[in-house]
Amino acid sequence: MARPKPIAFEKTKVVAENRRARFDYFIEDKFEAGIALTGTEVKALRSGEGSIAESYAEIRDGQVWLVNANVPEFSHGNRFNHVPKRPRKLLLHAREIEKLFGSVERKGMTLVPLSVYFNSKGRAKVELALAKGKQAHDKRATVKDRDWKRDKARVMREHG
Repeated sequence: MARPKPIAFEKTKVVAENRRARFDYFIEDKFEAGIALTGTEVKALRSGEGSIAESYAEIRDGQVWLVNANVPEFSHGNRFNHVPKRPRKLLLHAREIEKLFGSVERKGMTLVPLSVYFNSKGRAKVELALAKGKQAHDKRATVKDRDWKRDKARVMREHG
């Protein structure tokens, strides 16, 4: 019997994407995590603001936290506006947290956020990847493969 294909996450509105992560890391496994936000953070994300370029996730006290993600202050927020770079709690099942903790501790892997988006129900989600860092020669090979694919596509287009 064929193995079922993993379900792709329902991304209706992508707010922030970490494009550099795929270049710097080998992506092993992906998880969809909810994110605990305050009201003004949700409003700022819905307006398309936010960045996860230099962010990462870490496990503290059996909980997963998104660190260094920037959600700028909401323009119409009042004195209850949020702190832009505060650590935000990620919502995962206990079994998923244990799996992530084991991989990070034993295998020396890293938790990298790939994107922040709103799903079809309007909930803010984070696509979290279990990744292993690339060496400099691996990055050069990635660039070489990407250039070859681009040249191959161009040649195929020209010569039909």
